[in-house]
Amino acid sequence: MSLIDVAIVGAGPVGLAAAIACKRAGLSYVVLERGCVVNAIFEYPTYMTFFTTAPELEIGNHPMVTGHDKPDRRDALMYYRLVTQREALNVEQYTEVTRVHAAPAGFTLEIEKRDGTPGVVEARRVVVATGYYDNPVHLGIPGEDGENVSHYYTEAHPFMGLNVTVIGAGNSAADAALDLWRGGANVTMIVRAPELKRTIKYWVRPDLENRIKEGSITAHFESQVVEIHPEHVRVQRPDGTTWDLPTHFTFALTGYRPDLSFLSGLGLAQHPDECLVLTEHYESSVPGLFVAGSAGFAGKTNQVFIENGRFHADLAVAEIIRQLQGQAPEPVQSVH
Repeated sequence: MSLIDVAIVGAGPVGLAAAIACKRAGLSYVVLERGCVVNAIFEYPTYMTFFTTAPELEIGNHPMVTGHDKPDRRDALMYYRLVTQREALNVEQYTEVTRVHAAPAGFTLEIEKRDGTPGVVEARRVVVATGYYDNPVHLGIPGEDGENVSHYYTEAHPFMGLNVTVIGAGNSAADAALDLWRGGANVTMIVRAPELKRTIKYWVRPDLENRIKEGSITAHFESQVVEIHPEHVRVQRPDGTTWDLPTHFTFALTGYRPDLSFLSGLGLAQHPDECLVLTEHYESSVPGLFVAGSAGFAGKTNQVFIENGRFHADLAVAEIIRQLQGQAPEPVQSVH
């Protein structure tokens, strides 16, 4: 591929917003996505409903039309798919960026297609919009990679009548526990903390607390799973003793973190909480490399969503346009 203006890594809502801004500005660009368009949303639970309303998920001034107050996963998949098609965005799906290097003209991106075919993209500027949902936080315990373990929850139907253990106490764990219970599973939650997370959606938390209080869902607090076996999980109590909980399937829903390992050779500056050092235009400490959306906020992933991350793309592309046109730099400040 010849030298292009902008390489965008990630075809989530933020990456697509960056692509739209580049296209409308007349910049040459490509979006490189290791999965499908909005892959993270595709991985969401089948019947998930968004916390927010449709207008707050819109990009490129394309209206999102739904038949209910809050859009669900299916609404979002259809919306972003149609936006991609209507804008005729240049998206390379199933193309993973394995490494980014600084180059005389900007950056060289090493890529790998789904069939293993390698390649190279040369770009003057790079916008990273990979989010964090593709990279679950692993427990690092025996059995975590077993066939009866998943870091993603889909739907309850396959687990009717089975013993299911949910590890975690945040939104993902709460939604999964309630859906599994309503789907006829025998649900037990293992929570390391003394209580459920305060960040659980305000209409979900009391529902889960009541199900735990009435005994419909069992919850063991201040406990942790230390081993996962095909027919049980080993749980450690606060005093260090362990016991075996009969389990047919385990959902380890312990959170997700950005994976920027493909940028490791660039030496990006970080704050102590692992958030990247970024300007108000979301340019990193490496000139010309921008990180938009939640990918740059490892320590604050609960504060950056589609709703606010989509605006990062517009700010980043506006700064890229200024730089490529050779305009004088504007004063900037950190967004941390």
